[in-house]
Amino acid sequence: MSDMAVSKPFEKNFYQPTEYTVGVPEPEVREYRRKNEIQILTPGCDFKPVFRFEDAGFRPEQTQRLLEAGFTAPSAIQAQSWPIIMSGKNFIGIATTGSGKTLAFLLPALVHIAAQRRLNPGEGPICLVLAPTRELAEQIRNEGRKFCMGVRISAIYGGSPKRMQLQELGGRVEILVACPGRLIDFLKDRRLTIGRVTFFVLDEADRMLDFGFKPQIEEINEYIRKDRQVCFFSATWPKELRHLAYSLCEDQPVHVQIGSSELSAAKSVKQHVKIVSEEEKYNEVINLLRDLEQRGTNAGIMIFCETKRSCDYFARELRRQQFNCVCIHGDKEQEERRYVLEEFKTGRANILVATDVASRGLDIKDVKVVINIDMPMQIEDYVHRIGRTGRANATGESYTFFTDKNKSLCKALVGVLQDAGQEVPVELSSMIRTAPQYNSRFGRSRYGGGGFGRGHGGPYGNRGGAPEKFR
Repeated sequence: MSDMAVSKPFEKNFYQPTEYTVGVPEPEVREYRRKNEIQILTPGCDFKPVFRFEDAGFRPEQTQRLLEAGFTAPSAIQAQSWPIIMSGKNFIGIATTGSGKTLAFLLPALVHIAAQRRLNPGEGPICLVLAPTRELAEQIRNEGRKFCMGVRISAIYGGSPKRMQLQELGGRVEILVACPGRLIDFLKDRRLTIGRVTFFVLDEADRMLDFGFKPQIEEINEYIRKDRQVCFFSATWPKELRHLAYSLCEDQPVHVQIGSSELSAAKSVKQHVKIVSEEEKYNEVINLLRDLEQRGTNAGIMIFCETKRSCDYFARELRRQQFNCVCIHGDKEQEERRYVLEEFKTGRANILVATDVASRGLDIKDVKVVINIDMPMQIEDYVHRIGRTGRANATGESYTFFTDKNKSLCKALVGVLQDAGQEVPVELSSMIRTAPQYNSRFGRSRYGGGGFGRGHGGPYGNRGGAPEKFR
C-alpha cells in the first residue's frame, strides 16, 4: 500500500534557545505557566516557553509578519509548543479552539520544510495536515498563505471538484491540508503521493474521531514514512485519541496541556437555561431575538439546531419574521458555505443558524450570543457550542432551550453550570431525580456519568499511564 521511496535521513531538530530564553529565571517561568495554566505532562521534558517571537527560531521576515498582523507575543500554546516542535519531538497539544494552534504548527513546519531536500515534480508534500471539515481545511490554508512566504500550500476536501484540486496539486506543494476522505481518494487513484511527508499534523484530532475518521487516519498512516515527526492538536483527550496518538508515534510524544484537566464552560459566558416544550421553541426564539434587539444585541448571534431539517426550518421562519440570517449545515455546497460564513463574519448577516458543523474549529470572531434551540446530545458539544462566545477577554451570553427529551443530560448540565458559577434553574435541578443515566462518548465523568475526555490519574490522562513502549 505504501508509496514511499527509500527513506533517507532528514533533519528535524532546529531549536537553539536564545540567550534571552536561557536567562529567564525559573520563578518567572513557573509564574508564566501558572498564569496561563500550562502543564508539561511528559516526565523529564522541561522545555522553557518562549516569551518573544524572535526567540522561537523563525526567520526574521516571519517574525516581522507576525508583528505586522497585530500579534504582540506568542499565545500560551505557541510559547510552550514551539521549542518542543522545533526540537523535532513528537507533540501532543491539548488546548481550546481559538487558542492559536494553527500557527503553533504552521510556523515550525516552515522551518522544517526549508531544511529538507527540494521537491521534485510529483513528489510532495513535505508537511501534511489532516483536518475534520472543509471549513477548517480552508481556514488553515488561508492562515498559512498569510505567513508561509515562499512555500506553496493547498487544501483538498470533499464537496469541491476533484479536477480543480488536482490542477492545484500539479505543481510543487510543500504543505497539504486535507480531509481524510478526499486524501484517500487521491492516494488510491495514484493522483498523489505522500512518501516525502516528514512533518505530519492532526488538527482537531478529537473531532476527527467524532466523525468516524479513525480507520482513514490509520490507512493514511500506511503511506507515510514511520520516522516522521507527528503533532496532535485537540480540545479534548479521550481514551480513543490517546490510543491513536501513541500508535502513530515511533518516539514518545511530549504532552502539553493548556487549561484545566476538565473541559469546562468559560466563566466569561453567562449561561441561561429555560425548560420548554418542543412546541414552544419557535415562539421562545422569536421573543428572545426581539428582546436582544431591544437591548442592542442584534448582530453576532449563532443559533444551533440538532438537524439539517430543523436548521433550514428556523432559518426560513426567521427570515419571514424579517431577521437578517443565513444558514449552514453539511448539505450545503462548498461555495454556499463559504458565502454564508463570509456574510456572517463581515456582519452583512446578523444571525447564523447552524448545525454542529460550525461549532468547532471555525474562525468566527465577535460572536456575542449563542442560542441552543436544540440541546445537543452530548454535554461536550454543549460546552463547545457556547464556547463560540466569551473569547479573548470578551464576555458573552448563551441561551439553551431544554426539553423532556434532554432529561438524561440534566445532571451533567447542572454540573457545568455550577462549575462556571452560573445560576441553576430550580426546574432543571428537580429533573435529576427522574432522569435516566447519561453516558458520554468519553466515558465516566464528575458530571454524572459522562466524561470530558481529558482524564485523570497520571501524566497521560489515564490510570495506566503511557503505553509500554514509552515507559
